Parts: sequence; structure tokens; C-alpha cells
Amino acid sequence: MNQTDLQVLESNYQEENIVTLEWQEHIRRRPGMYIGKLGDGTSSDDGIYVLLKEVLDNSIDEYMMGFGKTIEVIIEDKNVTVRDHGRGVPLGKVKDVCSKMNTGAKYDSKAFKKSVGLNGVGIKAVNALSSQFYMESSREGQSKRVDFSQGLLSHENGIEKSGNGNGTLVGFTPDASIFGEYHYREEHIEPLLKNYVFLNTGLTIVFNGKKYNSKNGLEDLLNENLTSEELYPIIHLHGEDIEVAITHTNQYGEEYYSFVNGQHTTQGGTHLTAFREATARVIKEFYNRNFEYSDIRNGIVAAISIKVEEPVFESQTKTKLGSKEMGPDGISVSKHINDFLKKELDNYLHKHADTVEALQKKILDSEKERKAIAGVTKLARERAKKANLHNKKLRDCRIHYNDAKGDDREKTSIFITEGDSASGSITKSRDPNLQAVFSLRGKPLNSYGLTKKIVYENEEFNLLQAALNIEESMDGLRYNKVIIATDADTDGMHIRLLLLTFFLQFFPDLVKKGHVYIFQTPLFRVRNKKKTIYCYTEEERVNAIDELGPNPEITRFKGLGEISPDEFRNFIGEDIRLDKVTMRKEDLLKELLEFYMGKNTPERQTFIIDNLVLEEDEVA
Repeated sequence: MNQTDLQVLESNYQEENIVTLEWQEHIRRRPGMYIGKLGDGTSSDDGIYVLLKEVLDNSIDEYMMGFGKTIEVIIEDKNVTVRDHGRGVPLGKVKDVCSKMNTGAKYDSKAFKKSVGLNGVGIKAVNALSSQFYMESSREGQSKRVDFSQGLLSHENGIEKSGNGNGTLVGFTPDASIFGEYHYREEHIEPLLKNYVFLNTGLTIVFNGKKYNSKNGLEDLLNENLTSEELYPIIHLHGEDIEVAITHTNQYGEEYYSFVNGQHTTQGGTHLTAFREATARVIKEFYNRNFEYSDIRNGIVAAISIKVEEPVFESQTKTKLGSKEMGPDGISVSKHINDFLKKELDNYLHKHADTVEALQKKILDSEKERKAIAGVTKLARERAKKANLHNKKLRDCRIHYNDAKGDDREKTSIFITEGDSASGSITKSRDPNLQAVFSLRGKPLNSYGLTKKIVYENEEFNLLQAALNIEESMDGLRYNKVIIATDADTDGMHIRLLLLTFFLQFFPDLVKKGHVYIFQTPLFRVRNKKKTIYCYTEEERVNAIDELGPNPEITRFKGLGEISPDEFRNFIGEDIRLDKVTMRKEDLLKELLEFYMGKNTPERQTFIIDNLVLEEDEVA
């Protein structure tokens, strides 16, 4: 920088350049600081769900304090209302709690000892980021309502007589000027509400007329999320400020659900680390065998919920616990969890012989398989190195999920493609900072019914596992989105199913945590001299022809390799179309894979024929 540049900078840095933003303006300019990413509602962690959760958390805190057993939630289009039956906000402070930063009751731990929201920001963020927001508090026969628009007060009632029962009603509409064209989706709202009732037995949440409640807490949570049959009845243990549920299945890997003060800590934290270690240690000591922790935890499905006084999270969205102590008494989170499991889990195992037998068999089976693949693991790693992974199979990106931050972390992705032509087109079109490409050679092996040994013996699987960096655990995952990008034909569909079978068999947590996607590519290009429209369905093609008028040029894309790099840029940028692969208990994973990928070829042929006949009947 030369002297002239320095003089220009100096002249531009005067008193008038110092700006003080109003509270709502700061939130609106920097929403990511308060609610994470924005999004349009297609992902469960999009900002509109964080707004809903911030309001719900206040109602849940009231329930946890012993006030109000029912919360009503109504979402109609983009308008949200939440009504609890707690004590109601003190009427003289209704406006302040909505619009004054760092204002709330939760700084006084006597009133909200183990609350999630401690910084007085949440409801203010909802207010600032909503085009319309109101709060009405009813308390001892009186009520008070305030209305805002984009965080600015638009109307304020005086204190009035009211026949409403005690409680707080909050209504808001997320601001489309910030969130764009968004929609609330029930498939993301329902799990959120279910988690609330699982963690608060006795609470009822009514969502658009449908009731949610739970009698068995975390046991119900595991039963809701299990996609494989448990090997022994769920171990469900309660203690002071702690609840855990544990079982094992025959799936690979480890699956955990962790919560702090009712907050779903999807990124884990100190409590989950302590829980994983303490669980394995107690089981190892019970059997008095030199079991490996990895063998003990293989196939585990477990949940832990703890209550911490004044918890410290690593971000405003509270997805990872940073606290090392349970509260001001100095007891560490690790010691609290370890002492609880050492007593309660050990006692449980001494009383349930069938569980002890089933668990030991699972550990021994895991140990046997681990030793069986030990010999090929070293060889597989050497093969991966010799294959010169980063130059031949993988065109890597510069930024990775496991070390990125903010929006970059969410945008990291890897395309799994078939053939050199498709991978070449995507490679030339991608964002090299955030998008990687892995090229398959031919069709992958059908891995259904095989052991994990095949992951190391099969070169394609071995190299793919190495590229994703998930050999040891999900903690090393290098890309947020694992995108299966195959041709829109029968061969492409077959490759897609073979890859899904691989992930579901050996890395189910990759799917359960929402990292696996299907890439949607256009089937047609319809264009004239003035406009080009890419169509993903036959219906879109017909509409495009109607829009462009007579005799447009129509191209049918048969494969990804036919699409030029210049055109590909239209499909893998901001407007990329992805279908997330999800797993639900009702999917019956074992039966699903056995039917579609097993050795029952005649049965599948009959199924295909019957369904083809059905479609012909429908057309007729």
C-alpha cells in the first residue's frame, strides 16, 4: 500500500464514519450471528425453524419450572403462533422482553436455573427478523399486547382486563425480504416437537390440532428413531439432572442423540464425549474383559439428556455444549455422567442376564469382524496411497467440512459420478473451493449382506471411504453434502441404488444425519433465440413449449457427460436441485434392502410386472 492509499484511508476514517446501529438493525444486517444460516425451509436447520424454536424454548422453560402442561402451535402458510399456559410475562415488561437486548428473567438463575436461553437475545431476534410480530401476556385476569414490524413498535395496548388464562401468546411472520421465498415443512417441524415431548414427559404440544406427548421419555425417542431391530430391550436410566437410553443393533457405527436443558445438541459437546467414554468404560469393567472401546460401541444407539446450570454453548444456535461443569458447585460434566453410569448402568447389567448375554454376543461379533479385517486394512491403506487418490479418483476441494466454519461448512460437497466424461464436466464447472468430485469406474458392487471387510477389499469402496474420511468415525467427514450424481436412465438408477445400499449398510449415520443427497439433472433443454429453459420433468417440458411458442428446439439429455461444462454451471450453483435421502423407522431398512437388493430375483420380477400392469390400468 503506497502513501496515497494511506492518505485516502485516513481521510475516510472520521467521526461520521463511526455508526451505532439500533438493536433490530444489527440483527437484520447480521442474522447469521443470531440464528445461523437463513435457508428457505428445505433443511431442518434453516433459520425459520430456529425462530420457531426460540419461541418454543421460552414456553418449554415455563413448563420445566412447573407452569403450564400444554403448548399450542399453529402454522398457517408463513404465519406462526405459539401459546403456552405458563405464568405469563410480567405485564409491565412485555415490550422490554421483545425489544431490549439483554433483557430477561434468565440472568437470575433462581428463576430459571437450568434454562436454554440465558442471554436475552432469542425472542428479540425473532422480532427483528419478522415482518409482523406480536406478544400478548395474560396474567391474573389482565393482559398486555405489543405489536412490531421488523423490530419496530407499531402498536401497544395498555393493560386490560382479560378472561384468558395465564400464559403468553407469540405470533410472528418471518420477513420474506430476509428469508426469501420460504416455506415451513411439517417433516422438519414434527421431529422438533417430538423431541420436546420426549424430553419433557407430561408435556403436551398441540400442532395444528395434532397432539404430541410422551410417557417414556428417551425410551420413546429411541423407539421413534430406530431403523434396525434392537438386540436387547432399551436400557432406560434416570438420575438427578440426567437421563439416558441405550441399546445396540446390528448396524455399523455409533448413533447418538444428545440434549442439554432440552436443547438438541446436534454437534455434541462435552456431555456427549463423556457419555461415550463412560458407557464403554462401565461395560468393559462389568465384563472384566479387555474389550476394545470401538467393539463395545459398534452398533450402539443411545440418547443422553442432562440439565446444566447456566450452560455455555459454542454458538447462539446452541448445537454444541462447551460447559465443563454442571453448575457453580464445581462438579464436572464428565464426573457427573461417569458417576451416574458407574452406579446405574452397572446395577442394571447385574439384574438383567438376557441383556448381558445379548450385549456380549454383539461385542464379540464386532471384535471378530474387526480382527478379520485387520489384515486387509493395512493393505487397503497402501492401495489407496498407491492409487494416488487425489489425482485420479478424487478432484478435491480446498475447504472441508471438518475444519470449515459458517456458511462454508454447510456448502462443502462431493459429487460421486459415473465415468470420466461426467466427472470431467462437473470438475470444469464446480467451485474448486467447496465442491469435490469422485469418479466411479463402472458399477459398484452390490454390498447387501456382505461384511465390512468388503469395504477394504473392494477398491472403489476403499477409495470412496478414504475420500470421505469416515473410516474411523463420522467426526472426520470432509464434506457436508455427499451427492450421488448419476445419469437419469436405468443404469444411473442402478448405480444410485448400489451406492445407497453401501451407505445404508456400512455408514447409516451418514444418511441419518442428513449428509446424503441425490443430484437432480435436467431431462430436457427447451429454447428459442430469446430464452432457454431447462426441464426436470415431462410436465415442465410441456409448460416450457407453451411458454416459448411454436417450434422451439428441444434437446433430451441422455447422460451427464452430454452436458457441456458451461451448461453444467447452471445446475450446480445456487439453484442446484437436490433430494435429501432420509431414513425413518417405518422404512424398515432391513426388509427394504433385503427385498430390493437381496437374492430374491423372482419376487422382484413379479413385483415389477404387477406394478407395470397397475400403471397400464391407471392409464387406461
